Amino acid sequence: MSNNIKKTYGRSVFLFEDFINKIIKKKRLEINDIFFLNIKITNKTTLLDVGTTSSLNKHQNLLIKEYPFKKNITCFSNQNLIFLKKKMPEVKIKKGDGKKMKFKDNSFDVVASSATIEHVGSNQDQIRFVQECYRVSRKYFFLTTPNRWFPIEMHVRFPLIHYFPKPFFRKILKLFGQNFLAEEKNLNLLTKYDIINILNFLRIKKFIIKKVHLFGFCSNYIFIIKK
Repeated sequence: MSNNIKKTYGRSVFLFEDFINKIIKKKRLEINDIFFLNIKITNKTTLLDVGTTSSLNKHQNLLIKEYPFKKNITCFSNQNLIFLKKKMPEVKIKKGDGKKMKFKDNSFDVVASSATIEHVGSNQDQIRFVQECYRVSRKYFFLTTPNRWFPIEMHVRFPLIHYFPKPFFRKILKLFGQNFLAEEKNLNLLTKYDIINILNFLRIKKFIIKKVHLFGFCSNYIFIIKK
Protein backbone atom coordinates (compact mmCIF):
# COMPACT_ATOMS: atom_id res chain seq x y z
CA MET A 1 0.00 0.00 0.00
CA SER A 2 1.22 3.47 -0.81
CA ASN A 3 2.85 5.72 1.74
CA ASN A 4 0.73 8.60 0.43
CA ILE A 5 -2.38 7.56 2.31
CA LYS A 6 -4.64 10.52 2.84
CA LYS A 7 -5.79 11.44 6.30
CA THR A 8 -9.28 10.36 5.32
CA TYR A 9 -8.15 6.83 4.42
CA GLY A 10 -10.19 4.20 6.22
CA ARG A 11 -12.12 6.72 8.29
CA SER A 12 -15.72 6.01 9.06
CA VAL A 13 -18.54 8.16 7.81
CA PHE A 14 -20.22 7.21 11.09
CA LEU A 15 -19.28 8.27 14.61
CA PHE A 16 -18.48 4.91 16.23
CA GLU A 17 -14.97 4.32 14.89
CA ASP A 18 -13.64 2.92 18.19
CA PHE A 19 -16.36 0.28 18.24
CA ILE A 20 -15.62 -0.70 14.63
CA ASN A 21 -11.89 -0.96 15.36
CA LYS A 22 -12.64 -3.32 18.24
CA ILE A 23 -14.64 -5.52 15.88
CA ILE A 24 -11.80 -5.45 13.34
CA LYS A 25 -9.31 -6.45 16.03
CA LYS A 26 -11.54 -9.34 17.12
CA LYS A 27 -11.83 -10.63 13.55
CA ARG A 28 -8.09 -10.31 12.97
CA LEU A 29 -7.41 -12.26 16.15
CA GLU A 30 -9.67 -14.99 14.75
CA ILE A 31 -7.52 -14.97 11.62
CA ASN A 32 -4.45 -15.34 13.81
CA ASP A 33 -6.05 -18.35 15.49
CA ILE A 34 -6.54 -19.93 12.07
CA PHE A 35 -2.89 -19.22 11.25
CA PHE A 36 -1.54 -20.92 14.36
CA LEU A 37 -3.95 -23.86 14.09
CA ASN A 38 -2.99 -24.63 10.49
CA ILE A 39 0.67 -23.66 10.34
CA LYS A 40 2.92 -25.37 12.83
CA ILE A 41 5.83 -23.19 13.83
CA THR A 42 8.96 -23.76 15.87
CA ASN A 43 11.59 -21.42 17.24
CA LYS A 44 13.36 -21.77 13.88
CA THR A 45 10.41 -21.00 11.60
CA THR A 46 11.08 -17.84 9.61
CA LEU A 47 8.19 -15.51 8.75
CA LEU A 48 7.97 -12.85 6.07
CA ASP A 49 5.08 -10.45 6.66
CA VAL A 50 4.31 -8.75 3.33
CA GLY A 51 2.41 -5.50 3.55
CA THR A 52 3.24 -4.59 7.13
CA THR A 53 1.64 -1.28 7.98
CA SER A 54 3.42 1.60 9.67
CA SER A 55 0.38 2.10 11.91
CA LEU A 56 0.79 1.32 15.60
CA ASN A 57 -2.98 1.07 16.19
CA LYS A 58 -4.08 -1.82 18.37
CA HIS A 59 -5.91 -3.58 15.53
CA GLN A 60 -2.93 -3.45 13.14
CA ASN A 61 -0.03 -5.90 12.64
CA LEU A 62 -1.59 -8.45 14.98
CA LEU A 63 0.19 -11.46 13.50
CA ILE A 64 3.66 -10.10 14.12
CA LYS A 65 2.56 -8.95 17.57
CA GLU A 66 1.41 -12.49 18.45
CA TYR A 67 4.17 -14.40 16.64
CA PRO A 68 6.33 -15.66 19.51
CA PHE A 69 9.74 -15.67 17.80
CA LYS A 70 10.27 -12.03 16.93
CA LYS A 71 13.87 -12.52 15.78
CA ASN A 72 12.55 -14.77 12.97
CA ILE A 73 10.23 -12.09 11.53
CA THR A 74 11.01 -9.97 8.48
CA CYS A 75 8.52 -7.17 7.79
CA PHE A 76 8.30 -6.13 4.15
CA SER A 77 6.49 -2.96 3.15
CA ASN A 78 6.64 0.09 0.92
CA GLN A 79 5.95 2.15 4.03
CA ASN A 80 8.48 3.53 6.51
CA LEU A 81 8.48 1.07 9.43
CA ILE A 82 10.92 2.91 11.68
CA PHE A 83 8.37 3.36 14.49
CA LEU A 84 7.45 -0.31 14.36
CA LYS A 85 11.14 -1.19 14.55
CA LYS A 86 11.50 0.94 17.68
CA LYS A 87 8.58 -0.90 19.27
CA MET A 88 9.79 -4.37 18.20
CA PRO A 89 13.57 -4.07 17.77
CA GLU A 90 14.07 -7.80 17.16
CA VAL A 91 12.17 -7.84 13.86
CA LYS A 92 13.94 -7.14 10.57
CA ILE A 93 12.44 -4.59 8.20
CA LYS A 94 12.79 -4.35 4.44
CA LYS A 95 11.33 -1.70 2.17
CA GLY A 96 10.20 -2.47 -1.35
CA ASP A 97 7.47 -3.50 -3.76
CA GLY A 98 5.62 -6.74 -3.00
CA LYS A 99 5.23 -7.38 -6.73
CA LYS A 100 9.00 -7.61 -7.25
CA MET A 101 10.77 -8.63 -4.07
CA LYS A 102 14.54 -9.03 -4.10
CA PHE A 103 14.59 -12.21 -2.03
CA LYS A 104 15.77 -15.52 -3.42
CA ASP A 105 13.33 -18.36 -4.08
CA ASN A 106 12.19 -20.20 -0.92
CA SER A 107 13.78 -17.62 1.38
CA PHE A 108 11.21 -17.91 4.21
CA ASP A 109 9.42 -20.86 5.77
CA VAL A 110 6.16 -18.92 5.87
CA VAL A 111 5.02 -15.85 3.97
CA ALA A 112 1.95 -14.08 5.36
CA SER A 113 0.04 -11.20 3.83
CA SER A 114 -2.99 -9.82 5.60
CA ALA A 115 -5.43 -7.52 3.76
CA THR A 116 -2.78 -6.28 1.35
CA ILE A 117 -3.56 -7.85 -2.02
CA GLU A 118 -6.59 -5.59 -2.48
CA HIS A 119 -4.23 -2.59 -2.31
CA VAL A 120 -1.57 -3.59 -4.85
CA GLY A 121 -3.36 -2.53 -8.04
CA SER A 122 -4.94 -4.17 -11.09
CA ASN A 123 -5.68 -7.86 -11.55
CA GLN A 124 -2.30 -8.25 -13.27
CA ASP A 125 -0.62 -6.55 -10.32
CA GLN A 126 -2.42 -8.91 -7.96
CA ILE A 127 -1.23 -11.91 -9.98
CA ARG A 128 2.36 -10.70 -9.76
CA PHE A 129 1.95 -10.10 -6.02
CA VAL A 130 0.71 -13.66 -5.38
CA GLN A 131 3.40 -15.08 -7.64
CA GLU A 132 6.14 -13.26 -5.72
CA CYS A 133 4.83 -14.22 -2.27
CA TYR A 134 4.55 -17.84 -3.39
CA ARG A 135 8.03 -17.78 -4.92
CA VAL A 136 9.82 -16.60 -1.78
CA SER A 137 7.93 -18.99 0.53
CA ARG A 138 9.44 -22.35 1.37
CA LYS A 139 6.48 -24.11 3.03
CA TYR A 140 3.37 -21.90 3.28
CA PHE A 141 1.84 -18.74 1.92
CA PHE A 142 -0.93 -17.43 4.21
CA LEU A 143 -3.08 -14.92 2.31
CA THR A 144 -6.07 -12.99 3.63
CA THR A 145 -8.35 -10.45 2.03
CA PRO A 146 -11.72 -8.86 2.81
CA ASN A 147 -14.65 -10.42 0.96
CA ARG A 148 -15.92 -8.03 -1.70
CA TRP A 149 -19.48 -9.29 -1.14
CA PHE A 150 -19.55 -8.53 2.59
CA PRO A 151 -22.41 -5.98 2.88
CA ILE A 152 -20.29 -3.23 4.45
CA GLU A 153 -17.31 -1.80 2.61
CA MET A 154 -14.91 -1.75 5.54
CA HIS A 155 -12.49 0.85 4.22
CA VAL A 156 -15.11 3.59 4.31
CA ARG A 157 -17.53 1.68 6.60
CA PHE A 158 -20.45 2.19 4.25
CA PRO A 159 -22.94 -0.48 3.09
CA LEU A 160 -23.52 -1.88 -0.39
CA ILE A 161 -21.77 0.76 -2.51
CA HIS A 162 -19.09 -1.79 -3.53
CA TYR A 163 -21.80 -4.04 -5.03
CA PHE A 164 -21.98 -1.71 -8.01
CA PRO A 165 -19.66 -2.31 -10.99
CA LYS A 166 -16.19 -1.12 -10.07
CA PRO A 167 -16.16 2.03 -12.25
CA PHE A 168 -19.41 3.21 -10.63
CA PHE A 169 -18.13 2.23 -7.17
CA ARG A 170 -15.07 4.41 -7.74
CA LYS A 171 -17.26 7.37 -8.69
CA ILE A 172 -19.21 6.95 -5.45
CA LEU A 173 -15.96 6.89 -3.46
CA LYS A 174 -15.01 10.21 -5.03
CA LEU A 175 -18.37 11.65 -3.99
CA PHE A 176 -17.48 10.69 -0.39
CA GLY A 177 -14.12 12.45 -0.75
CA GLN A 178 -12.21 9.16 -0.92
CA ASN A 179 -10.15 10.08 -3.97
CA PHE A 180 -7.22 7.95 -2.85
CA LEU A 181 -9.29 4.78 -2.50
CA ALA A 182 -11.13 5.54 -5.73
CA GLU A 183 -7.99 4.68 -7.70
CA GLU A 184 -7.60 1.03 -8.70
CA LYS A 185 -3.93 1.05 -7.71
CA ASN A 186 -4.98 1.74 -4.11
CA LEU A 187 -8.12 -0.37 -3.73
CA ASN A 188 -9.26 -3.29 -5.88
CA LEU A 189 -11.56 -5.57 -3.90
CA LEU A 190 -11.64 -9.32 -4.55
CA THR A 191 -14.07 -12.18 -4.23
CA LYS A 192 -13.19 -15.77 -3.35
CA TYR A 193 -13.34 -16.67 -7.03
CA ASP A 194 -11.01 -13.83 -7.98
CA ILE A 195 -8.35 -15.36 -5.75
CA ILE A 196 -9.05 -18.87 -7.01
CA ASN A 197 -8.70 -17.63 -10.60
CA ILE A 198 -5.33 -16.07 -9.74
CA LEU A 199 -4.12 -19.33 -8.19
CA ASN A 200 -5.37 -21.34 -11.16
CA PHE A 201 -3.66 -18.95 -13.57
CA LEU A 202 -0.39 -19.48 -11.67
CA ARG A 203 -1.01 -23.25 -11.57
CA ILE A 204 -1.01 -23.27 -7.79
CA LYS A 205 -3.08 -26.27 -6.76
CA LYS A 206 -2.36 -26.99 -3.09
CA PHE A 207 -4.47 -24.65 -1.00
CA ILE A 208 -7.36 -24.61 1.42
CA ILE A 209 -9.87 -21.82 2.03
CA LYS A 210 -11.08 -20.64 5.42
CA LYS A 211 -13.72 -18.03 6.21
CA VAL A 212 -14.21 -15.47 8.95
CA HIS A 213 -17.79 -14.37 9.60
CA LEU A 214 -19.28 -11.15 10.91
CA PHE A 215 -23.02 -10.59 11.45
CA GLY A 216 -23.66 -13.93 9.72
CA PHE A 217 -21.82 -12.97 6.52
CA CYS A 218 -18.34 -13.95 5.35
CA SER A 219 -16.18 -10.90 6.02
CA ASN A 220 -12.75 -12.31 5.15
CA TYR A 221 -11.28 -15.12 3.11
CA ILE A 222 -8.11 -16.92 4.13
CA PHE A 223 -6.09 -18.95 1.66
CA ILE A 224 -3.54 -21.31 3.16
CA ILE A 225 -1.28 -22.20 0.24
CA LYS A 226 1.21 -25.01 0.62
CA LYS A 227 4.38 -25.42 -1.46
